[in-house]
Amino acid sequence: MKSGGWRRDSILANTLEALIGAVYLDSDIDVCRKLILHLYSSHLENVDPADIRKDAKTQLQEHLQSRKQNVPEYKVISETGSSHEPEFTVSCKIDLFDDVVVAIGNSKRKAEQAVARQVITMLESLDK
Repeated sequence: MKSGGWRRDSILANTLEALIGAVYLDSDIDVCRKLILHLYSSHLENVDPADIRKDAKTQLQEHLQSRKQNVPEYKVISETGSSHEPEFTVSCKIDLFDDVVVAIGNSKRKAEQAVARQVITMLESLDK
């Protein structure tokens, strides 16, 4: 509790996913479906599928696949800093560019998302 991890969305999401999985394993899909609908019915009623935004990595992958291109290749170039303040440098390579694109984030996921956003911006400038 001292680390504040209970406030992190990723930990809370993983915990809920584990609970839903446990309900499924302990019962069946119908009980699991009822639980999920109980938890999310108000949200599902108010969500507009047209407003759902995908993260940058998903957008990039779908953009490339829709043009029959290979998926992006992400690599962690470096990992520096302390365990409490890490810094990840990640590269992204796509077939359309000769050079790799690089971004930094305080987690591998954030660095990958940042570099994917950069590549999307570069692709959008090509389309203009």
